[in-house]
Amino acid sequence: QVQLVESGGGLAQAGGSLRLSCAASGRTFIMGWFRQAPGKEREIVASISRNRVTRYADFVQGRFTISRDNAKNTVYLQMNALKPEDTAVYICAAKDAGSWDPPPATLDYDYWGQGTQVTVSS
Repeated sequence: QVQLVESGGGLAQAGGSLRLSCAASGRTFIMGWFRQAPGKEREIVASISRNRVTRYADFVQGRFTISRDNAKNTVYLQMNALKPEDTAVYICAAKDAGSWDPPPATLDYDYWGQGTQVTVSS
């Protein structure tokens, strides 16, 4: 069983930046960031393979960058040019097998973090 712990959420102004981190307790393969806003369904933001091949949701539009440090079992999400509509709980997920490059658009992840709140004020 792999535990995922997110950090780095908080309050930012529109146009600002935040960097999220997700530390895994063990080796993982595909890792992804999701988000869920109040009253909305959870949606994928970005995902990354162990080979660091990435996939982004269309709404990211070049504003976010997902990266990972395999030695530290950690994935990051650098978020720039934040918008109020980016306000959500951001949730890290991991798959314990699979070598797809890039990660599939739809994937059943094995492990989920608790989430970290990101609030963007206008």
